[in-house]
Amino acid sequence: MRMTNFLHYTENHRYCVYRDFCLSGLDDKMLSSIYQPMVGAFAISLYRLLCTHVPLEKVGYSPIDQQRRLFLTLGLEPSEKGRRYLIEQTSKLEAVGLLQTSRLYAPENDDYIYEYELQTPLSPSEFFNTQHLTLLLRDKVGKFAVLALREQLWSKEPQEWTGVSFNKENISVPFYDIFELNTHVIDYELEQALTEVETPRKQAVPVVSAGEGGLNYADIILRFPRESRNRVFVERLRHDHEQLGVVNYVVRKYDLNVQDLCRLLDEDGIFSSQGEVMLDDLQHKASLHFRQGMKLQEKRQVTAGKVVALHQELSADQDVPAEEHAVQSEYYVEVPLQFQSKCDIHQYNMMLRNEPYTRLLQTFFPGSVPAHFMDMFEKIDHSYKLPGEVINILIHYLMSLIAAGGDQRINRNFVEAIASNMLLKQVDTYEKAVQYIRDQAKSKGKQAAAASRTRTYAKGGKGKPEIPVAQTSAGGESVTEEEYEEMLRLAAEMQTSKKRG
Repeated sequence: MRMTNFLHYTENHRYCVYRDFCLSGLDDKMLSSIYQPMVGAFAISLYRLLCTHVPLEKVGYSPIDQQRRLFLTLGLEPSEKGRRYLIEQTSKLEAVGLLQTSRLYAPENDDYIYEYELQTPLSPSEFFNTQHLTLLLRDKVGKFAVLALREQLWSKEPQEWTGVSFNKENISVPFYDIFELNTHVIDYELEQALTEVETPRKQAVPVVSAGEGGLNYADIILRFPRESRNRVFVERLRHDHEQLGVVNYVVRKYDLNVQDLCRLLDEDGIFSSQGEVMLDDLQHKASLHFRQGMKLQEKRQVTAGKVVALHQELSADQDVPAEEHAVQSEYYVEVPLQFQSKCDIHQYNMMLRNEPYTRLLQTFFPGSVPAHFMDMFEKIDHSYKLPGEVINILIHYLMSLIAAGGDQRINRNFVEAIASNMLLKQVDTYEKAVQYIRDQAKSKGKQAAAASRTRTYAKGGKGKPEIPVAQTSAGGESVTEEEYEEMLRLAAEMQTSKKRG
C-alpha cells in the first residue's frame, strides 16, 4: 500500500472488503504452509480476518465500517505506529498477490473509502510455476524445505502408471449432447432480474501518486496564476482523477517540474470547452519545451567544460611532467603526408595517445582552428563524454578522409553520427578506436570496389572480359587411331574419378 500521508489512513476512515471466492481446504493448506513463511503469521491472520467480513456461504461485499474495527480486532494502537504497522502487513499481502487495496474518493462528503479486494491463493502447480514466489520461499525456508513442501502438496500418480506410456483419448460428452435448451423463447424478465440482483463492482479510478513521479493537485493549484482563464479547468482536477492522471503522464514523460506544467496549462488550446485536457496539444508543447531544455543543457555542459579545462590548465604544475601512455606497435596508425617531414610513426601515435584534442587540432591547422571544428569536438567531449584519445583518433580519421579527396563532406551531422556510433559500440580506449577506424576503412573499400565493378560493366559492355571460343582447325586434319584411343582412356579415367569423389 503506497501511502505518503498517514493522515489519509486512520482508524476513522471507512473500509469494505470484496471477495468473490471461498477458501477451500487446499487454500488453507497453502496459506499456512506456503504463504505464512513468506509474509509472516500476522499478515496471514489479517487475511483470514478480512475473509470473515463476508459470510462464508456468500461472495461479494462486506458492510462498510470504520477501520477502528481492524485496529481493535488485531490489537493495534490507533496511532501512527499502529497505522504504519498495518500498512506494512497489507503491503506484504499485496506483494505476494493475496490482496489488492484501492482508495475510493467520494466528492460528496470529501472523504476516502478503502476497499480491500481479496485474491484467492494460488494452487500448488501455479505457485511453483511462478519463479519469483518460489525463490522468495526458498530464501525464507531453504531449498530442501521447498522440495519437501511440494511433495506434501502433490499427490503422485498411481504406481501402476510409472514407466508406462498411454494414448490418451478424451471421451467426455459435451453439454448439448445431453441437454436441450428452449432457445426459441427469450425470457426478458429473468435477464432483467439477474441484472438487478447482480452485485455491482466499483472500479477505482487510477491516480498517479506523487511518489511515482507525479504532481499533487495542491502543488499545481498553489503555483497556477489566479487571473488565468484556464484556472477554472485546473480547479476541476481536484476531483477529476482521470484528467489529473493524464497530466501526470505528460509530466513523467517529459520530466516537467510544477512551474513548467503550470506554464503549459496556462496556454490557449490546452483545455477543451468542456474542460478536458487536450492530450495531443499538451504533449506537443511539452515536447518543444523538453527539446529546448536539452539544447540549453548541452550549452551549459560545454561552457562548464571550457571553464574546468581552463582552470586545470592554469592550476597545473608545470614542473611535474604529464604521465605518458605507450602505444603498442600493432595499433599504430599511418602518419599523414603533412606530418611525415616533422615526425616519425612512433612520435605521431604518441601524440594521438597523449595530447589533448585542442592541441592536436592546432597541429592540423597551422593558423587558427575553424570555430565550427572546435565547437563540434567540444560538444563530443563535454556532452558525449568520449575519452581524449578516442577523440584524437576520430580527428585523425576525419583528416584522412579529407586528404584522400573523397566526396564526403565533414559537417556537424557526419561527425556526430560517427561519435554516436562509437558510443553505441562502446569505443572507450585508444585500441578500440584504432580498430574501429580500420573496420570502417575496410567496409568503405569493399563498397568502393563493388561500385567500381558496377560502373565498368555498365559502360556498353566494353569492360567485360573476352571469353576465348574454340575454332575449327583450318587444315582439317583427322585424328589417328592411337590418339582416339588415348582420348577414350582419359575420358574413362575422368568418369571414374568423378564417381569416386
